[in-house]
Amino acid sequence: MKRLVTPAIALAALAALALPAAADAKTEAYVQKNASEVLASLNDPSLNADERTQKFNAYMDEFTDMKAVANFAIGKYARRFNEAELAQYQKVFRDYALSVYENELDAYRGEAVVVKDSVDRSETDSIVNTVIRRDDGKDMDVRWRVLLRNGQYQVVDVALNLDGNLIWLGIEQRAQFLALLDRTNGSAQALIDKIEGMTKKLESEKRT
Repeated sequence: MKRLVTPAIALAALAALALPAAADAKTEAYVQKNASEVLASLNDPSLNADERTQKFNAYMDEFTDMKAVANFAIGKYARRFNEAELAQYQKVFRDYALSVYENELDAYRGEAVVVKDSVDRSETDSIVNTVIRRDDGKDMDVRWRVLLRNGQYQVVDVALNLDGNLIWLGIEQRAQFLALLDRTNGSAQALIDKIEGMTKKLESEKRT
């Protein structure tokens, strides 16, 4: 997958994380438990590849607010798409995002998720920093942005270490998607076609 990371995006991500407060233990425990279950879903020997993907996706759908990430990634266009366009876009974005997460995390089947630390952006918005340990020493840093809504925790973005860079999926895709929408006069179909092509490429690279 082609990575497009502009200095502005990188600075925005760093600024968002450069906060002094520590998140509460409940938020960290939520991420520890659920991230471990997500990773474990990739390591179930009783499942074939399709079943493993289905189980992984079910965990991620429960753990992560995909609609929130999808809407963030298109900014103002979330209000400009009609109802059918927005629903179709959210569907293909979900498929793409889950493929990204599965492809990147799949190399860490069976490994442990360890919470390193965390910061509070506000009383209801936290960043939890984790590391996935590997026996070969090639650990992977993963950050989870967690919101507390009506007493319930929900992940609204995930940062993965891709090609040596810690990238927030929502932030990275926002830059690409907005650029495409601006070029195509806000064409939802152009964006949907683009995302479907990106997903097909990822599916072709998936491990068995």
